[in-house]
Parts: sequence; C-alpha cells; structure tokens
Amino acid sequence: MNETIDLIKSHKSIRKYLDKPVEDNIVREIITSAQAASTSSFMQAYTIINVTDIEKKKTIRTLSGDQAYIEECPLFIIFCADLHKFEIACDLNSEQMQNGYTEAFIIATVDAALAAQNAMIAAESLGLGGVYIGGIRNNPKEVSNLLELPDNVYAVFGMCLGYPAENPEIKLRLPFDAVCCNNKYDLDSKIGLLKQYDEKIRDYYIERTNGVRCDTWTNQMSKHVSKPLRPHMKAFLNSKGFLNK
Repeated sequence: MNETIDLIKSHKSIRKYLDKPVEDNIVREIITSAQAASTSSFMQAYTIINVTDIEKKKTIRTLSGDQAYIEECPLFIIFCADLHKFEIACDLNSEQMQNGYTEAFIIATVDAALAAQNAMIAAESLGLGGVYIGGIRNNPKEVSNLLELPDNVYAVFGMCLGYPAENPEIKLRLPFDAVCCNNKYDLDSKIGLLKQYDEKIRDYYIERTNGVRCDTWTNQMSKHVSKPLRPHMKAFLNSKGFLNK
C-alpha cells in the first residue's frame, strides 16, 4: 500500500549479523525514533540502556538462556520501565511520590514497549534487523544488579540489532478475523479459523525444516501456557517497588 506499511509487514526476527558495527549516528537515530513514540501523559516512563561492555553482554547472554546473538550482535539495547525519574521530579518540586500502584507499572511497561517498537521499525528502515530478548526476565534480579537499576526500574526486554546475515521467511500471523472483533469479544465462535491457521503453520515448519519439525500454533501455545511463566517475576517486581497497590 505504501513504503511504511510494507516495511512494517515485512518484519522478521534476525538473529545472525554481519561483522559490521552500527554507526554512532545510526544508533542515535534509532534511539531518538524510540523517543518519538506515544507516551502516557507525557511521562516518557522508560530508560534505554545501550550495552557496549562485552563482558556485560556475555553475562546477559548467560542469564538470558545462553542466546548467543546477545553477545554477537553489534548493538544490544535494553528497554527499562522507569518510575525512578519521577521520584527525582518530585524531589525537585517538593512533592511526595505515591509508590507501588499497578497503574503506574502498566504505564511504564507500555511506554517502554511503544518506544521499543518505534526503535525496531526505525532500525529496519535503515537496513538493520533485530530480535527482542524477553529472556532477560529469566534472571531479573541479576540483570538489575548488573545494570545497577534503582528501585522503581526494571528491565522489560532487550533488543539485538545489526546488519542481517540471514533472510528467514516471514511467519504468517493469525487470520485478521481471529484478531479483530466488532463490538464484542467473539473469538470463541471462530475456532475454525484457528484450525485453518494451524494447518498453514504446520506447512510452514515442514517446509522451513525440510520435514524435521511438524507443529501447529495452538499446540505450541498450549504447551507454552500450560506451565508457569516466570513465576519469580511478581516477587521481583514487588521487591523493586512495583505492583504493591
């Protein structure tokens, strides 16, 4: 339809990169593009950490499930939900910040996610590719200590970026009508769409792996959500001052 929409629809996760650094001016463009994202009440409740220290990248690789591309990518940035800056703002204006509210946690997490998606799109428009790293929440306390994050700040996810050394196929998303509802939630009436999608995803994996993998979307998701999802996160977030009210 237009170049912007074509770019957005062409997104794919890139995990292999050319041995080529990302120029400083490109890094700056990516970060300033992230800053242009929408933000709740002008709060800009996030901080972006550019991890350039190779030893820290190696440690984060280990803490995140030994994902090699964290260490190998030329640009690794971490998006943090940040309410600490509002403690500073209150100190500067003789106010007392109200800590621990769930709404503030949602605002900061959403702000970080919006900024990150802007960053990814900007990077892809400049010829880079990347992948999100939720694995940094495998060991959130250790990551927090490594990055010296104060209370009211937590690392939401990381992002590997670089010039692509691979060109994987785009994964087919859920059918439009299985995502978009009119006036009410009615996905339960669209089970047939999920079954059709399962067949397409099965074909995708068979073709991509030359028959080694035969799997469906609902099978993957049922296995994913039938086990605890990082059950340590609530206690960790509470310890950092989040989700106490």
